[in-house]
Parts: sequence; structure tokens; C-alpha cells
Amino acid sequence: MQNHYETVFIVTPVLSEEQMKEAVEKFRKLILSEGEIVYDDHWGLRKLAYPIQHKSTGFYHLFEFKSDSRFVDRLETEIRRDERIIRFLTIKLDKYAVEYSEKRRAAREGKAEEKVEEKVEENVEEKQEE
Repeated sequence: MQNHYETVFIVTPVLSEEQMKEAVEKFRKLILSEGEIVYDDHWGLRKLAYPIQHKSTGFYHLFEFKSDSRFVDRLETEIRRDERIIRFLTIKLDKYAVEYSEKRRAAREGKAEEKVEEKVEENVEEKQEE
């Protein structure tokens, strides 16, 4: 039986953009090898609440995925072994958390679509005024 999980990890900020993407891709491939990614979100460079390994910022990344419970142990072991990851957290989502995250994603996508529509309308109005 597959369960829903969410993993957030922080990649050290001393890496280049390419190295950071390489680290994320490593875990994306690992998850896809044994499960299914439901949602993948890069939060970007953010300030940490407290210094970790003398660093005050880090690249945050979130994976929401479905997999077997045994796979989570393997994923966390791989994350711990990777020096580029300074913190991580994996949680199992219950049916209410899954439902909430789906609603949150739908609302976020709806807002993004509204912004695009607003920009198109503004451009049309500008061209009509000319």
C-alpha cells in the first residue's frame, strides 16, 4: 500500500545554482524509482530561523510523493549521507492533510492564472489607448 509523504529539505547556500539543481534531481530520481511524485516545489533561497553549520540561508525544496513506507527509510538515509543537505523533514500525510494540500495547490494555481489574465487585460488596454 502506498502512503502520501511530504519531504522538505534545505540545501547549503554555498553551492552554485547548477550544483543545487543536481542535488534536487538526485532525490527526484530516487523518489521516482520507487514511488510517484505528486507535487514538486522549489521555494528558493530563504533565511533560516537560526544558523545551521554557520549558515544563515539555504535553498528550500519540497517533494510531495506516494510510496511504500519502507522507501522512506531509504530516502532519509540517502539524504543524511549527502553533505549538501543541511536539514530535512519527512512527514506522512493523512487523508485530511492530502485534501488540504490539494486545495492549497488549486488555490495557488488559480491565483497564478488570475495574475496572467490581469496582465493580458492590462496589455490589451494599453494597446487600445495607443
